[in-house]
Amino acid sequence: VQLQASGGGLVQAGGSLRLSCGASGRTSSVVYMGWFRQAPGKEREFVARITWIAGITYYADSVKGRFTISRDNAKNTLYLQMDSLKPEDTAVYYCAAGKNYNFNDYWGQGTQVTVSS
Repeated sequence: VQLQASGGGLVQAGGSLRLSCGASGRTSSVVYMGWFRQAPGKEREFVARITWIAGITYYADSVKGRFTISRDNAKNTLYLQMDSLKPEDTAVYYCAAGKNYNFNDYWGQGTQVTVSS
């Protein structure tokens, strides 16, 4: 499975961005997809995940109510709508996919999100 993330950029605090992640290859093996992020000097952390078939979502407390994860099965594309962005959301965002809820079998390249205050 190959993953290609896009949509990062620079935005002011309170603004919005939408990340996309296109999947190709043996996507039938994927059960979970989602997003992690890594801020400078910090460890990678979980952001959100979704089950590919049923669309069941789960969020980190830090983004709950501000971020929305979704998917378009027909387009094999994962999305992360990020609203009310804060400077602490600044990080490289990675999409990932896998067979279990850790969804760390396959990784896309990161996309930079920078939120200015």
